[in-house]
Amino acid sequence: QVQLVESGGGVVQAGGSLRLSCATSGSIFGISRLRAMGWYREAPGKQRELVAEITPGGGINYVDSVKGRFAISRDNAKNMVFLQMNSLKPEDTAVYYCAGGLIRPSDYWGQGTQVTVSS
Repeated sequence: QVQLVESGGGVVQAGGSLRLSCATSGSIFGISRLRAMGWYREAPGKQRELVAEITPGGGINYVDSVKGRFAISRDNAKNMVFLQMNSLKPEDTAVYYCAGGLIRPSDYWGQGTQVTVSS
């Protein structure tokens, strides 16, 4: 009933930028359940972590390692969520997942997009 599709991943040199996009689609009821949205990442050998989220109340939170470098935003009119990533570091290399939900961004997931930062 809800689909999330990420795009914008790729290979970039350290210090560069990427903008990830997440297109959401589905039934009106399904889209209405995407009140919380977030971006997760999973690096090889590491647990998946929540990088950035927009809460149902509109609050924004970031994991400490990306504060000041990443920015999450959403365009409700276009059913899109974005993650602007600046000053990228090799340790940002991971598969990035878009996710959404009614309370927490964890009910619906995209397929992921690879981000590779070379040193």
